[in-house]
Amino acid sequence: MPEVVIHDDESFERALKRFKKKCEKAGILSDLRKHRHYEKPSEKRKRKMNAAIRKTRRGPRTVRA
Repeated sequence: MPEVVIHDDESFERALKRFKKKCEKAGILSDLRKHRHYEKPSEKRKRKMNAAIRKTRRGPRTVRA
C-alpha cells in the first residue's frame, strides 16, 4: 500500500495528489478493475492473445537517441 507523509508546510490537496500518483504507479486501481469480476481462464487467454496480436500489428518500436 503506498504511503504518503504530509509535511507541515504542505496542503492536504497536494498530499492527496501525490498519493493518487503513487497508487497509479503501483497499479492498484487497474488491478481492482481487473479483479472486479471473475474471468474464466479461456477468456484470459483470449484477451492476452488479442493484446499480443494488437501489439505485433503496430510494428517494431524505434528508439530515439
